[in-house]
Amino acid sequence: MATPWSTAGHLLELIRTGQATTRGELQRVTGLSRSTVGQRLDQLFAAGWLRTVPGGQSTGGRPSTHLQFDSGHAAVLAADLDTTSARAAVLDLSGRVLAEHTGELLLDQGPDRVLDELGRWFAKLVVAAGVPAAKVCGVGLSVPGPVDWTTGVVVRPPIMPGWDGYPVPARMQEALARHAGLPASVPVLVDNDANLMALGEQRDSWRDCSAFVLVKVSTGIGAGVVIDGTAFRGIDGGAGDLGHIRLHDASDALCMCGSHGCLAAVASGRALAGQLSALGVPAGSAAQVREHLDAGHPDAVRLAREAGRRCGEVLVTVVTLLNPGVLMIAGDLAETHFVTGVRELLYQRALPRATRNLQVVTSRLGDRAALAGATAMVVEHLYAPDQANERLAAAAPTDPGAQP
Repeated sequence: MATPWSTAGHLLELIRTGQATTRGELQRVTGLSRSTVGQRLDQLFAAGWLRTVPGGQSTGGRPSTHLQFDSGHAAVLAADLDTTSARAAVLDLSGRVLAEHTGELLLDQGPDRVLDELGRWFAKLVVAAGVPAAKVCGVGLSVPGPVDWTTGVVVRPPIMPGWDGYPVPARMQEALARHAGLPASVPVLVDNDANLMALGEQRDSWRDCSAFVLVKVSTGIGAGVVIDGTAFRGIDGGAGDLGHIRLHDASDALCMCGSHGCLAAVASGRALAGQLSALGVPAGSAAQVREHLDAGHPDAVRLAREAGRRCGEVLVTVVTLLNPGVLMIAGDLAETHFVTGVRELLYQRALPRATRNLQVVTSRLGDRAALAGATAMVVEHLYAPDQANERLAAAAPTDPGAQP
């Protein structure tokens, strides 16, 4: 019977996470013999997944050799879809951008047109990055709506008309096969944008934070939660849908979801754009609201601060329930007076016990947070022990006499 750390996939996990980076450390952690560790490592080297790098001085005075996951042996395609634009990139397995494109892409044109155009973008980016199609190991897509992560299907998205229940992974595979020459079997993983932003930010700067919450405030409002290093998605991808929590005193505010009184109908970038327009200040989007805030427009500043306070009313409950170490504000209204309003209300209403170890911060990765999260999602899925073992077995030549 296999021990918990007996497979090549598990050794790879130890190396990728830094728990064991030499042959000796792998033997000590797993209890495997030197020859067995060597056999497993041979599999990983043959797949091109590992490389050796010089280490420090060993106890015998000779330089030691460390094992390292080779982040350059494959590439990931990632895209962050917003309501009216998208950012797409080719990245190595560490998240380093090799080629990138940002442009207009209207989600309300429907998934067929959007995913086909995205396939065209990726085809050009793969060429620009100099990455052979055969080196693309997976695709990660970030979308502004709830996603059933196990199927990649978008579920009742308020701001994505025509996307509900649509088979995004299969359609993306078709577009990539047609435009970029990728095999139709290339894995396509889809998740909510706030989830992926949270995963990207947590992996980049807050790995030691066991309870991390990111709130994205742009056209709508959503949250991503990372608990003990794992994105918390709920039963069917609906976790973190803060924008549709109803406020007790906003029954006249109509939300895009069709309900009245939702937080997003009062405090999102779309809501602020409407409020500014009603005051005679032209603002058609969250991005234009941000422009007014950057210019110090007094009405924009006042409304953004009040919107932050309204969001803070909801976040008091989130902070009390989850007791996070980091609460990050991201999106178009990060780095504005919106954050000031959140802090004011949060520290005013929440018990000191809930906030004494809390850091309220803004995004560090900015516009690339979702790309970083999408890459991490793909890599951590494909190189998880069970998946890695399946891929190694599929790639290995048939040998009836080989050891299992």
